Amino acid sequence: MPIQMKKADIEEFFRRLCQALPEPKTELEYRNTYTLLVAVVLSAQATDAGVNKATKELFKTVDTPRKMVKLGEAGLTQHIKTIGLYRNKAKNVIALSRLLIERHGGEVPHDRAALEALPGVGRKTANVVLNVAFGEPTIAVDTHIFRVANRTGLAPGKDVVEVEKKLEKAVPPEYRQHAHHWLILHGRYVCKARKPDCPACPVSDLCRFKAKTVVS
Repeated sequence: MPIQMKKADIEEFFRRLCQALPEPKTELEYRNTYTLLVAVVLSAQATDAGVNKATKELFKTVDTPRKMVKLGEAGLTQHIKTIGLYRNKAKNVIALSRLLIERHGGEVPHDRAALEALPGVGRKTANVVLNVAFGEPTIAVDTHIFRVANRTGLAPGKDVVEVEKKLEKAVPPEYRQHAHHWLILHGRYVCKARKPDCPACPVSDLCRFKAKTVVS
C-alpha cells in the first residue's frame, strides 16, 4: 500500500482536476431524482453507457414510482435485460418504488438511513443520490475511486468504507462537492485499471504509483 499523499499535494491534486473540469457531472442520464435513483441502482456491476442505453426509452414514459409499479416487474425486465443481474435489479426497483409510495409519498427521501432502507440501495448508491440530487458533499467509493485512492496514495485503504472515511478527511472542503465525480472520471478515462495513461495524467507528478506507464 502506498504512502498517503501529503496535504499540500492533495490540495494541488484537486486544484488541477478542478481546473481541467470545473463542473463535473454524472454520466448517468436521468429526468428527476427518482429516475436518478433507479439509474444508480441499475448501474451496479454495469457501465453507465449500458444503463443509459437501457433506460433511454423507459424514462420517457416511466418517471415516477407509481408508473414503475404499474409497469410491473415483467415490463421493467423487458427494458433492462441487457444489463447484468437484470432480474434481481427489476425486483429491487419495483420493491423500492412501492416503498417510496407507502413510506415517502412517492418522493425520494433526502435521508441516508431512509435511502439505505430501500431494496437494492446500499451506501454507495445512497451517497450518489445525496451528492447528485441533493448537493451533499458525499463520496461514493466505487471500483474506480477505490483504485485511484489506493494507487495514487490519495487515501489508501483496505476496503471501500476505509477509503471513504479517509477521503472525507483528506479532500479539502472547497473540493468536496465534486470530488466524487472528479475521481470517478479520472479512474474511468486516465487512471485505468489495466493500463493507466500516466503520460496524459495531469497529476502524475503528485501520484505515489511506482509502476507508472511511459509513452511507448
